[in-house]
Amino acid sequence: MSKIRGFELVSGFTNTNLLPQRETAHAAGYDLKVAETVTIAPGEIMLVPTGVKAYMQTGEVLYLYDRSSNPRKKGLVLINSVGVIDGDYYNNPNNEGHIFAQMQNISSKPVVLEAGERIVQGVFMPFLLADGDEASGQRTGGFGSTGK
Repeated sequence: MSKIRGFELVSGFTNTNLLPQRETAHAAGYDLKVAETVTIAPGEIMLVPTGVKAYMQTGEVLYLYDRSSNPRKKGLVLINSVGVIDGDYYNNPNNEGHIFAQMQNISSKPVVLEAGERIVQGVFMPFLLADGDEASGQRTGGFGSTGK
């Protein structure tokens, strides 16, 4: 069977429960989970590891969105509003395509995220190109590496 789009564990993680799933038949998003227990101090921005990477077809992207309960229940927000996981992030040489949730603690107390806890949701989508687009560059790094 050929792979079309989906998730795999990155090296060093063996817990298949980390592989994202949709919770209901009509859900658009796949819930990504916290791979390792972490504590985020008040005001701190942390890259929370999910232990997974995503593969997809040319012309597709994985968007990461905050879970609606994070600000109210946990005092956390996805600080970059929407995470963009490009297709060429998969298996990049710097971090294998490990997806991180860039979270900020907006509360006045430390927030503990337990391994296995749902943190963000990922939605696969097609994207369009503008007229005259001739991008030909190759990814050379991992998280936040494009445009350096």
